[in-house]
Amino acid sequence: MKEQGKHAQTRIADVVENDLCIGCGLCSAVTHGRVGMVLTPSGSLRPGTTDDFSAEEEAILTSACPGIGAGPRPEPTWIDEGREPDPIWGLHGSMVHAWAGNPEIRYEAATGGVLTALAVHLLETAQVDFVLHVGPDPERPMRSRGVISRSSAEARANAGSRYGPTAPLARVVEALDFGEPFAFIGKPCDLGALDQLGTTDDRVDALCRFRLTLVCGGQSKLTKSQALLAAFDLDEDDLALFRYRGHGNPGPTVIETKDGRTFTKTYQELWEDEASWDLETRCKLCPDPLGEAADVSAADVWPDASPSGDDAGFNGIIVRSEVGEALVANAVDRGDLVLGDPIAPREFDAFQPHQVRKKVALAARYEGMRDAGVTPLTAEGLRLEELGTRLSKKEADAEQAGTARRMRALRHD
Repeated sequence: MKEQGKHAQTRIADVVENDLCIGCGLCSAVTHGRVGMVLTPSGSLRPGTTDDFSAEEEAILTSACPGIGAGPRPEPTWIDEGREPDPIWGLHGSMVHAWAGNPEIRYEAATGGVLTALAVHLLETAQVDFVLHVGPDPERPMRSRGVISRSSAEARANAGSRYGPTAPLARVVEALDFGEPFAFIGKPCDLGALDQLGTTDDRVDALCRFRLTLVCGGQSKLTKSQALLAAFDLDEDDLALFRYRGHGNPGPTVIETKDGRTFTKTYQELWEDEASWDLETRCKLCPDPLGEAADVSAADVWPDASPSGDDAGFNGIIVRSEVGEALVANAVDRGDLVLGDPIAPREFDAFQPHQVRKKVALAARYEGMRDAGVTPLTAEGLRLEELGTRLSKKEADAEQAGTARRMRALRHD
């Protein structure tokens, strides 16, 4: 093993300094709100301070922080032992097209509404008392906040994609303190942090019965949404509604103002300049955007990796545990979920080629981090070294040099 770089992420302060924080909210949860999450001028959520943690809090946080590491669930339980992980997509059971059985959920939610449909199913069948996830801030609808939904109506009200920074784990200790069974829906990095939190808090595995995620293209900073408002000559205080997609697949971005004006952009218009999305640094170095710590992951499955227009809405789901298989089967039996054709891993590659490219490049990118004196994220069990051999030396050298240059620049901002 290589010696750690001189800027190893041994403290939360190191994570923030090296721009590897994703703003998940765990710092706020573990300190019971004493360390709050604040929006930085660059449009990211960060802990308001990094020098106010007790030794015990620092230990809990560094054991779970997604800016330090990621990995699959440590002991997946499968009936058929000997299952081998796919090099890209990891350990999985069913891979299949799916969509919400309720046509209204399918229409309202992002893509096919699978995650909302499963949340509704769990609440209506009383398998959980609530769902911890994210939704729009009613006071600032362009922004997201952690929410606790105790009814199907509440879960549906918080459906849809939420581009921009969000801190879903800011309420996780509150959720655990209820002492009630719950489900969690978050980004893959959030799921990984939750799983690791379970190593220091037994209540996580006892109470968080279902863990659902999306195949994640990265978290953008709020600057993307702010730029969209500026293009329409609007201020955030003008907003009554800001919906990123949904109401069709993929559906338009819709802005409504308090004085009754409406502005829209199609999905293709919003994404035509991907460079403008200003993703978090952590996302460009993410070893698990595919949700290997989840029970079920849901993905976009557009042919040629891009929508050609609106359709009825289809997800591809990747089931990663026996809990996930049972959940999907029960939701199908009740009519809450509909399954379509199976999907092979190499078909998923074609639906999500950017995920394949990034995963193959990460070993070289991590070498670039070391060159810049920054310790890479730990990624045991995620096969990065194996995948890195797919790059030519020229490609690997370019990835390594580019990452080193960017990481050095970040440290001198």
